[in-house]
Amino acid sequence: MSHHDDDEDHSELSEMTLRVRALETVLLEKGLIDPAVLDLIVEAYETRIGPRNGAKVVARAWLDPDFKRALLEDATAAVSSLGHVGEIGDHLIAVENLPTLHNMVVCTLCSCYPTDLLGLPPVWYKSAPYRSRVVRNARGVLAEFGVNLPPEMEIRVWDSTAETRFLVLPMRPAGTEGFDVDALASLVTRDSMIGTGLPKLPEVGP
Repeated sequence: MSHHDDDEDHSELSEMTLRVRALETVLLEKGLIDPAVLDLIVEAYETRIGPRNGAKVVARAWLDPDFKRALLEDATAAVSSLGHVGEIGDHLIAVENLPTLHNMVVCTLCSCYPTDLLGLPPVWYKSAPYRSRVVRNARGVLAEFGVNLPPEMEIRVWDSTAETRFLVLPMRPAGTEGFDVDALASLVTRDSMIGTGLPKLPEVGP
């Protein structure tokens, strides 16, 4: 189904979404854009580019100790071995969360970000308040995202550049023994790979 053909109630769409759709309609009517090209771009970000890729990398690391070790030693090579090759910077570094350590990623100069693994950067990641505050008050920023860590836990903030990008390897949630890659990947959130969130908890059966 084309991304134009949906049954959403437009009254529930955000003002920004409505503006984007109005602009898209005008450009289509004037013949300035090709709807087929738009569909290909959307499909690429939904299936080949974006947080689904990163989630599969994290899930693989949770299941495979050898891959995890390779990921932490040379993330660029490890990710490439899974077929994810693209503009993720010359050097991708994976940093692991531990019971005593939590990692966060920022780009203080602009918005450098591993788009091939995480998709387009969220608006807040590019915002000046996040970029400036996270290096001064990481614990406070985390609390605003709903992540309240114990005071004794160390927090490290990693600054991305045009050449170096970071991927946070979050801790595997308890209760996921026996989960396969797909089941584990469904628990990995984009924010958990940036460090501003945690993985989802597995659903508890009746």
